[in-house]
Amino acid sequence: MQVATKAGGRQAASVLTVDLAAIRSNYRRLRARLKPQTRCGAVVKADAYGLGAAAVSKALLAEGCETFFVALLDEGLALRPHLPASATIAVLNGLPRGGESECVAAGLLPVLNSLAQIETWSACARQAGHMLPAAVQIDSGMNRLGLMPREVARYRETRERYAGLDLRFVMSHLACADEPEKEASASQRDAFARLTASFPDVPRSLANSSGIFLGAEYHYDLVRPGAALYGINPTPASPNPMRPAVRLTTQVVQLRDIGAGDHVGYGWEFRAPGTMRLATLSIGYADGLHRAFAMRGAVFLDGHRLPVVGRVSMDSLIVDATALPEGSLAPGMEVEIIGSAQPVDDLATAIDTIGYEVLTSLGRRFTRVYRDDAAGPVSSQPAESVSL
Repeated sequence: MQVATKAGGRQAASVLTVDLAAIRSNYRRLRARLKPQTRCGAVVKADAYGLGAAAVSKALLAEGCETFFVALLDEGLALRPHLPASATIAVLNGLPRGGESECVAAGLLPVLNSLAQIETWSACARQAGHMLPAAVQIDSGMNRLGLMPREVARYRETRERYAGLDLRFVMSHLACADEPEKEASASQRDAFARLTASFPDVPRSLANSSGIFLGAEYHYDLVRPGAALYGINPTPASPNPMRPAVRLTTQVVQLRDIGAGDHVGYGWEFRAPGTMRLATLSIGYADGLHRAFAMRGAVFLDGHRLPVVGRVSMDSLIVDATALPEGSLAPGMEVEIIGSAQPVDDLATAIDTIGYEVLTSLGRRFTRVYRDDAAGPVSSQPAESVSL
């Protein structure tokens, strides 16, 4: 495999490999579960969950995706140059005050979350002299974003005030879609059906990644998968139906042998119970490996599990390599943190979090390599800096 290098030919210590073919495959798998008339968008907020929104969006565009969701106006502005004007970029958190002109100029689709935002965008349409596209979010029970039921009723009663809006869809968000045994999703679905009656003939969108697996009655006209595209399990109680899309490796910086009673790392929290061989790795919490990784996490080499010992430092961590055969590990060799031996959900479980947080926490000091099954590495982005 071709590995990207930094300027001057020095290889970055950690490499994040993103399998675009797997992401495209996951998109097709999700789309295949939908009714023929249901469109499949893609959530690429938070830089496509830390994997690179530009590269991921281009790959999904090639699969026929036409609607891309970001969270913030700045994310939409950054993504716009990488997609054709025909692609819809929807801003989930709506219009920030003062951002209306930039939103219009970039051709972004604001998801309006309040009557005030609806009124402001309608005023922009009147000022522009033509209809402006928008979506509206309603709150079906999560109490996070969107029009509350009383605001939906007010909208219905005063809708003539909001002329100029070209409503592309109305949406809501499921709070417990990954826990199908709970009644929450059915309750939200029923509330969504009632509330969207105030938006006749407007397409509807409810299902996220996990919501797609709740069944066709949740699919409506447009679904919005995010995590499942990147290999995170949308059905945590069942085997993962998605292809893994991420591999993270880092290099061994140094090996050392220590004796019984020796301490390791900050705070001397770990004390060797006997003779040990330790490997120091060039990755730490500045790269997104939370301090919870200490004492509970592990890395892998050729299927061998190497547990973390001592605290995670900003730029390094230490693992126990005692069980490896003599000579099988040396400085400069790569070990795997996320990959076939430890998928992202497994790592998340080990440190008591979720795969979403693991991916979105990944830092900028990695070299990112984008691969395709047929073409091999298709592009790479060098690390911004590497500190050992």
